[in-house]
Amino acid sequence: MGSSSTGLVPKPKLSFWQIFNMSFGFLGIQFGFALQNSNASGILRNYGADVEHLSWFWLAAPVVGLIVQPIVGHYSDNTWTKLGRRRPYFLAGAILSSGALTLMPNAGILGTIAPLVIIGAGFLMIMDACFNLSMEPFRALVADNLPDSQRTMGFSIQTFLIGIGAVLGSWLPAILAYFGVSESAPDGVVADNVKYGFYIGAAVFITSILITVFKTKEYPPAEYEKYHGKSESHNTGLASIFTDLKKMPKTMKQLGLVQFFSWFALFGMWVFTTDTIATHIMGLPIEDRSSDMYRKAQSWTGVIFGVYNLVSAIYALCLPFIASKIGRKQTHALSLIIGGIGLISIFFAPNKEFLIFSMICVGIAWASILAMPYVILSSSIPAGKMGIYMGIFNFFITLPQILNGIIGGPMVKNVYNNQPVYAVLTAGIFMICAAISVIYVYDPGAIIIKQEKEVS
Repeated sequence: MGSSSTGLVPKPKLSFWQIFNMSFGFLGIQFGFALQNSNASGILRNYGADVEHLSWFWLAAPVVGLIVQPIVGHYSDNTWTKLGRRRPYFLAGAILSSGALTLMPNAGILGTIAPLVIIGAGFLMIMDACFNLSMEPFRALVADNLPDSQRTMGFSIQTFLIGIGAVLGSWLPAILAYFGVSESAPDGVVADNVKYGFYIGAAVFITSILITVFKTKEYPPAEYEKYHGKSESHNTGLASIFTDLKKMPKTMKQLGLVQFFSWFALFGMWVFTTDTIATHIMGLPIEDRSSDMYRKAQSWTGVIFGVYNLVSAIYALCLPFIASKIGRKQTHALSLIIGGIGLISIFFAPNKEFLIFSMICVGIAWASILAMPYVILSSSIPAGKMGIYMGIFNFFITLPQILNGIIGGPMVKNVYNNQPVYAVLTAGIFMICAAISVIYVYDPGAIIIKQEKEVS
């Protein structure tokens, strides 16, 4: 497991800039995700989707992640090339993701083949598959290269870069509109500010990945084994994924419940925030999906999503200090409670500007969600299995999103009487449930760090 285990050579500590370069590609990945999260619902509504069907279209993301991430994790564990173990997957994903970002706002070019909304949903699925191909190995790379004592810093720097990328991606369409790029368009057409934002996102995505690919080294197999121990199995068949699933570490199972509540909440926020702003705050009818006011609600979603990502970038740098004072689990629980309060506060928002406060709270939770579960998990994973278990851990991210995707839209229509704000309120309650769950997680890394401090 950790480098302090008997018979293993302690992994060398890396400098700040080595850790920074190792995670820099995540800036581009999250730039792309932010463009998607802020604009996909609006784009699909422009293409003709009804609000109660939005969560079904968003199912593309978690379903693709559920399939792609374990497979990529498994093969990256068993890959070694001149480019390394994880980096070939970064590079392939970056090239494909850039193409997908270019296609998403241009579904109209294939409008004669199928209904526009179906084509848009298809491009959304392709985009998610490509994002997942790039994203999955990054978590494993940090755990591969860093000793336990540096993992909180490693995942925090990764979260900082995620936050910066997400801020830029979320705000880009609004910035383009401020400088005169049109944010108006007829039904079935994506506004120019969103379209050009996706093009810029494609360029940022591939550039940032290339920086990580060329600025980061990976330990070759013999050296990796010296630090991590001999791999439990060298079975490279896909069937071994199911064997690994059965042998899931105790800590991963416990974190699974935390992740379930957290990501159920996040999915509801991402899907229904635009329509919550439009209906609950601006007073638009639920049928409105293309007026200038609705597009302003869509733009404001990008602005406030940028706020939570900016806060997450700043708060991520504080996580190592806070964790050193109160513990890793307690840090995550406190952050999730604050995020839950932020989501619940949206129900009481008197105007759209109040949502800046709500998203400051969400940003604190988001930073912790992107860092602390992986910090805790990485200390419990067997040698040679970092990629596959990081991929399997993604089940606990995708399954709650799939569940919310199936039931979220019908609940808004039939239970919440077409008032999407109640879906966001439910998300806040789930976030607080996640905070309670994390207290019961076993954290073996805390013991390893304590031993390392005693030795030093």
